[in-house]
Amino acid sequence: MSNHHTSKAIHDRLGHPVVDADGHYLEFGPSLLEYIRKVAGQRVADAFKATGDRVADSIRMTPAERRDAGVPQEAFWPAPTRNTLDRATATLPRLLYERLDEFGLDFTVLYPSAGLLIPRIMDDEMRRATCRALNMYNAETYRPLADRITPAAVIPMGTPGEAIEELEYAARTLGLKVMMMGHPMPRPIAAVARKTPAAARWARWIDTFGIDSAYDYDPVWAKCRELGVSPSFHSGSRGFGFRFSPGNFTYNHIGHFAAALEAVCKSLFLAGVTRRFPRLNIAFLEGGVAWACMLYSDLIGHWKKRNRAALEEVNPANLDRAMFRELVERWGGREIAERWAGGELRLQTFDTPNPPAEQELDDYAACGIERAEDIRDLFVRNFYFGCEADDPLNAWAYNTRINPFGAQLKTLLGSDIGHFDVVNMAEVLEEAYELVERRLITEDDLRDFLFTNPVRFFGEANPNFFKGTVIETAASRLLGAESTSATAGR
Repeated sequence: MSNHHTSKAIHDRLGHPVVDADGHYLEFGPSLLEYIRKVAGQRVADAFKATGDRVADSIRMTPAERRDAGVPQEAFWPAPTRNTLDRATATLPRLLYERLDEFGLDFTVLYPSAGLLIPRIMDDEMRRATCRALNMYNAETYRPLADRITPAAVIPMGTPGEAIEELEYAARTLGLKVMMMGHPMPRPIAAVARKTPAAARWARWIDTFGIDSAYDYDPVWAKCRELGVSPSFHSGSRGFGFRFSPGNFTYNHIGHFAAALEAVCKSLFLAGVTRRFPRLNIAFLEGGVAWACMLYSDLIGHWKKRNRAALEEVNPANLDRAMFRELVERWGGREIAERWAGGELRLQTFDTPNPPAEQELDDYAACGIERAEDIRDLFVRNFYFGCEADDPLNAWAYNTRINPFGAQLKTLLGSDIGHFDVVNMAEVLEEAYELVERRLITEDDLRDFLFTNPVRFFGEANPNFFKGTVIETAASRLLGAESTSATAGR
């Protein structure tokens, strides 16, 4: 915690508003289910309830039973309880509204908790209907609190068509301003489905909406631009791959957000989405920023070694076979020389067959990368990363001595209030300020983290995003000053 100040005291001396880009509400099940039943019918209410029931059923199993069934340990006791006031605050919107000053937060964006799972409903009709019902509930519930709280709409991503339909409804009909794109999206493996239809339910690959996607999602990104919304991803990979322990939740939880978000971020980048949509801001939430710093650096490092021109350094056609034979005969000994002469040497080396002639060899072709600095421009400009306040690695985003080309990645405060990792909501801003006290970031960096970046993320897409909110004047001043500066620089 901060050594000297409460969150409210820190807020009052900052000189700028504080925007929480990723808080959470805890759904009050009876009210939500009754609302869904009324507006969408019993089947849709049952579909929503089933997402939570599956988790509850798995928690009731012993580790041995989960191992036998191939079920990972899910999150038990996932919300604050000893701090009863905070538990109620996460559930009751008006109580949260009343406590925001205590937390040092001027404005907060709220994401669901149980609702994070509904984009994964495999039945197409139920997935779309459940997302629609939850969005209607959120719009109605939070509309009276809109000057300080706004909820995220949940957008199903099974196909571009269903995503566009819900984007339209959420933005135009319901007036929602924040869009959470459903991810991960499991797809059946076609060869398995053909050979063993019964196994197709379990044999899945994960569509990340960019490279190798089952669909072209460019119409979705174009619709986001048209509607003035910035898409966000709030997805995890708990229960996937190496995060599949049947008895240890911490093993499954550590790194699962970062892994899922890196997958979709890397996919969108390599698919050239930021090249084709230079004004599309995209957020990746709750995974921190350390993974993004690594990805940014790795994309540059791989491009230097794997761009189309650089690949000629490893193209087997460029091997001087006469020289290689001479060296083998001189230094390899008789046995190696005889095997080389007999054509067996390839089997003993790291050589591989050539890819098919129709395959694109340049993994960065869709990005149009001509120099390494292009990666900086296409990555840093468009991407924003949600960071929890107590993560010391948030400082990495601002370390221009480490990040290639002196880049600073764009962080967003994600309070994560409502979940187990925030035991006291009133201490979030104190934890964020510790990086300044430890001289890991500057006051200017903190301003970017708490105010400038979230206002840019939402406000560049929709200049009216903060209209009617308590930070309208400050946000308009920031966006107006940057617009004037950009115009003057042309």
